[in-house]
Amino acid sequence: MNKLTNHVLMVRPYLFKKNEQTASNNYYQSDSSLNLNTLNKLALKEFDEFVKILIKNGIKVTVHQDNQNPETPDSLFPNNWISFHDKHKVIVYPMFAKNRRDERSNHIFDSLKKSGVNMEIIYDLTNYENQNLFLEGTGSMVLDRVNKKLYASLSDRTDKSIILDFSEKMNYKPIIFSSFQTVNNDRLKIYHTNVMMSIGDKFAAIGLNSIDDISERDLVLNELRNDNKEIISLSENQIEHFAGNMLLIKNSIQPVLVMSTSAYDSLSKDQITKLEKYAKIIHTNLETIEKAGGGSARCMLAEIF
Repeated sequence: MNKLTNHVLMVRPYLFKKNEQTASNNYYQSDSSLNLNTLNKLALKEFDEFVKILIKNGIKVTVHQDNQNPETPDSLFPNNWISFHDKHKVIVYPMFAKNRRDERSNHIFDSLKKSGVNMEIIYDLTNYENQNLFLEGTGSMVLDRVNKKLYASLSDRTDKSIILDFSEKMNYKPIIFSSFQTVNNDRLKIYHTNVMMSIGDKFAAIGLNSIDDISERDLVLNELRNDNKEIISLSENQIEHFAGNMLLIKNSIQPVLVMSTSAYDSLSKDQITKLEKYAKIIHTNLETIEKAGGGSARCMLAEIF
């Protein structure tokens, strides 16, 4: 059973910049030497080019233009606050950064309705914010929709109790672990699971060495192998280039694997050959967005089912 979509939601930012509220635990973000105006122009150019490439490859894209107020520097990463499920059922999520909570806007629902998506919010998990607990959508959880499994790496933004709540409500098996990156010689938690792994219907690209605990690593590997996924192991350097942040979707002809050019360029010929068995690869330059935003192609796409 193929659970890929050909329709994604993307949010075109009004003013993109480094979000200081998320930088405390997203170590992939960095300061830019560019002035704000130039940074925003470059990010918008990357965004618009990404949309064009998706459409050219047969993907339906609903673009919502973000507003000036309130200020939402990370609005182009909608997959963190909303996820879509069968029959346009929607879940909204509790967000770590206060300014990201403003991204959950009725205007977006209006844009979706205009493109023919009538949604029903089945679960609103945002009350967890009152307890300072967070689960940032398909950033925090990598969903295997076919096998009804979710992979989640615990962090300040990915709380175990909400994972278990989601799993029970949606009938998913939770596979919970911790993953780390090296920052100034310290091993610090990776902020989102979808940075270190991506699941396709027949493959999994994953930074195995980021899972420091051997028993947790074995747990994850066994679950993937039991579902006959080909394991494509990513190095820490490849994860830093957002190779884990890819997404498998489809057009009317074939599966399409979407990633950034920086991710693509970090992959070996052998890894590309393996991935091309399963999908047509498309990539686009997201350098400005990756550097200031600390997220990449997958973070920018909310799949609509």
